[in-house]
Amino acid sequence: MSATVRKNFVFSEEIAMHLEEMAKENGQSMTSFVEEMIEEKYGSKKVSKRVEAFEKFMGSGTGFFTNETIQSIKASKDV
Repeated sequence: MSATVRKNFVFSEEIAMHLEEMAKENGQSMTSFVEEMIEEKYGSKKVSKRVEAFEKFMGSGTGFFTNETIQSIKASKDV
C-alpha cells in the first residue's frame, strides 16, 4: 500500500455540497470518491496520450527517403 499525503482544497459551497451528495449516493467517503474521479480522469488522459503517440508513430514509416516509398524503391530495382 502506498503512503498517503494530506492535501487541502477549497471548494465553493455549491461544489462541496455536490461532492458530499455524490459520495453519499455512491456509498463512499468524499476522499475515496475524489480519488476514484481523479484515477478515472488520469486513466483516460493516459490512454489518449498513448493513442496520440501511436498515431504519430504510424505515419513515421513513410518519408524517410524523401518522397519515395518502399514499394517505389523496390519497383525501380531489378530484383
